[in-house]
Amino acid sequence: MAVLTLANVSGFVDRQILSLLVEPIKRDLHVTDTQVSLLAGLGFVLFYSVLGLPIGRWVDRGVRPHIVAIGVAVWSLMTAATGVARTFGQLFVARVGVGVGEATLGPAAVSIIADQFPRRQLGTAMSTYMVGTFAGSGVAYALGAYVVGRVDTPGLVTLPLVGAIHPWQTVFFWVGLPGLLIALLALTIREPRRDAPVVVAPSSTSASPDTTFAEVLRYVRRNARTVGAISFGFAASASVNYAIGFWLATFLIRTHGWTVQQAGTLQGVLTFTIGPIGVMLGGRLNDAWARRGHVDAPLRVGLLGALSMLLFAGLYPLVPNATLVAALLIPVNVFAAMPWGAANAAIAEAMPPHMRGQGSAIYQLVVNLVSGALGPTAVALLTDHVFGNPLALRYSLAITTVVGMAIAAALLAWARPAFIRTVNTLRPAE
Repeated sequence: MAVLTLANVSGFVDRQILSLLVEPIKRDLHVTDTQVSLLAGLGFVLFYSVLGLPIGRWVDRGVRPHIVAIGVAVWSLMTAATGVARTFGQLFVARVGVGVGEATLGPAAVSIIADQFPRRQLGTAMSTYMVGTFAGSGVAYALGAYVVGRVDTPGLVTLPLVGAIHPWQTVFFWVGLPGLLIALLALTIREPRRDAPVVVAPSSTSASPDTTFAEVLRYVRRNARTVGAISFGFAASASVNYAIGFWLATFLIRTHGWTVQQAGTLQGVLTFTIGPIGVMLGGRLNDAWARRGHVDAPLRVGLLGALSMLLFAGLYPLVPNATLVAALLIPVNVFAAMPWGAANAAIAEAMPPHMRGQGSAIYQLVVNLVSGALGPTAVALLTDHVFGNPLALRYSLAITTVVGMAIAAALLAWARPAFIRTVNTLRPAE
């Protein structure tokens, strides 16, 4: 658990650090806003999401700790390679490499954790792993606020074996190269047994050491309401989180006159401290409900998070002063983080053990593509084309949150009876 969580921290720092250095990248490497968006979007999210499918099959067949080690080494080296890029093409290739490496971690981690922990502890275990998401994001936000005024300086620095680079490019070495130590630590993880008792419906595929993607798709089609509603329900929730994460600093700057450093520091501190509390609280709730016999415990956690976000995250953009905004952002960070350990537990419980790698990859494909495409973009479209005023960002954030979380709550509520049937069919003894 410690190694997987540490790897998750490293992955999120490496993933997000580029977005915090947009202005020096544009200035020194002569790229446009559109090209920068391709680096953050197509160059990462698309490859990260789509390549998760073949990697998921590799996870179901291979030695999972070795897959984690290879993935961490790849994304760490490609993050460091970003520090020597001289052109947009080189930046794009490096970001694709980061996405390819990070695509290994999610399916492998969900599969390993689900085989290591009993169902009554699965929510807490998955939430512990997901602490890395919020810790990594918080480190990236805070680091970005720190480096804006310190490494964004003119001129060049010369490093051994690397040559002359811009000062801000050294950040990629500082955050990338330590990941190689985590890759070595991943080799110490014990490969858990895959032979957990599984009972499947008469029409489903029997467990085999080489489950094909076609077999997984047939299983998903038979359980379309369960897998589909879980995937798109949590994707709607993630879309709101992505929108807030992307636009919060800009909202504080435009609406309340904060500086970049002030906004980045607040966002980083809240994500780093309150986010882990929220995700662990969600895991504890999941396990408490599971011990009381509630098969749909993960979806209950998701519903609680969505409904609470609808209230608090729908309200903070509309209040009149920054102090009240900062106070409301505390429960926002709690409830934004709450569902994500339970979400991983939900997809792990809904899939047979021999399909968990590929099932998790399908889930992540939906969540990442939907949230990455809709979240930040929906806010921008409302601001530019509905209100036509940059200062209306507060209303765009509120509308996106209310609509997104209402959809999430509706889908997760609709999934509950189907999820209970799926889990009881797979694990009737429990």
